[in-house]
Amino acid sequence: MISIPNKPPISLTPRAVSQIKSLMSNSVAIALRVGVKKGGCAGMEYTIEYVSELDKNDEVIEQDGARILIAPTAQMFLFGTEIDYETSLLESTFKFNNPNVSEACGCGESIKFKNI
Repeated sequence: MISIPNKPPISLTPRAVSQIKSLMSNSVAIALRVGVKKGGCAGMEYTIEYVSELDKNDEVIEQDGARILIAPTAQMFLFGTEIDYETSLLESTFKFNNPNVSEACGCGESIKFKNI
């Protein structure tokens, strides 16, 4: 993955770190893998899944005791992203603050990336 020296390819807010650690404490998985897939009205959607083993091409990010993996096919789309965790009256969800996104659908579930 491309990177800037001394800067991780993605970062986690303290709320995201706390939620990831909480999820992992109740799981036999070794990490959460973040990726993207085709779908939604804007063209792409984020994915998050539990994983029990590393793919040799995963980018491993560890921050304050939380471990996430970036799927190989998503690395160029997620570079520079900050992942947050938000709770409201209607939902609790991870939010991706991604500088590579050019458009998002009205419901916020899918995105379109700038020409990378």
